[in-house]
Amino acid sequence: MRALDDLVRQGKVRYIGCSNLPAWELMKALGVSRAKNLHSFKTTQSFYSLAGRELERDTIPLLNDQGLGLLVWSPLAGGFLSGKFTRKGKGSGRRAAFDFPPIDKERGYDIVDALAAIAKAHKASVAQIALAWVLANKTVTSVIIGARKMEQLEDNLGAVDIELSAKELTQLDAVSRLPLPYPLWMESMGSDRRPGEARSFDAARQK
Repeated sequence: MRALDDLVRQGKVRYIGCSNLPAWELMKALGVSRAKNLHSFKTTQSFYSLAGRELERDTIPLLNDQGLGLLVWSPLAGGFLSGKFTRKGKGSGRRAAFDFPPIDKERGYDIVDALAAIAKAHKASVAQIALAWVLANKTVTSVIIGARKMEQLEDNLGAVDIELSAKELTQLDAVSRLPLPYPLWMESMGSDRRPGEARSFDAARQK
């Protein structure tokens, strides 16, 4: 952090960010910067998509709490959410040759089916709807797209003009939502120790 602080103070960079850090390491870095009066991370570059929502468990709450930006890499999950990949065919492109980032394929196919239905209603591509979902998250600052062809770039850019309805966002959330890990499922139950709250075991089961 001291070396990065030197770069900012020397005018070689304006802001510093990190990439792929777990939430605890990012928070530790912010704490060190504050304790030592150093320039701190302003953003993280992290994987986030309908097929990869793990960031919502710890990192996104941290970013919201600390006021950091989020630059999303692979918002189409390596092309899996482009519409080329379905249960009937493996598709083509980089994902077919290099299966990364890792995702739950069966869950992913359900997501693609939901995207396709919404895309048809909007007269848009599956990729555009997947990108529009990411952009609808207020924590997201911007997305990093990996278009190889001009038509892919133009298609991806069209996502900024798509506004998903509350019903569509709910549909996509339902098909892509991850089960809550401990202790988050415990927190979702509420607490009988807080005034005005009661613990609900049903709340945890519904997650």
